[in-house]
Amino acid sequence: MQKYVCVPCGYVYDPEVGDPDSGIDPGTSFDDLPEDWVCPVCGVDKSMFEPEE
Repeated sequence: MQKYVCVPCGYVYDPEVGDPDSGIDPGTSFDDLPEDWVCPVCGVDKSMFEPEE
C-alpha cells in the first residue's frame, strides 16, 4: 500500500502501521482514513499529504 508524507513536517503515514494513537488500525489505506483525520505530529489535514516517492 502507498505511503503518504506530510508536507509541512515530514511525518510518513504507513498503512501497514496505521495510526494506533488516533484509533486507526493497521492495514487502513490513506484513502480510507476518516475525512477529519489529521497529522498526529503537526495537526494538518489530509490535503497536506502527498504520496511518498
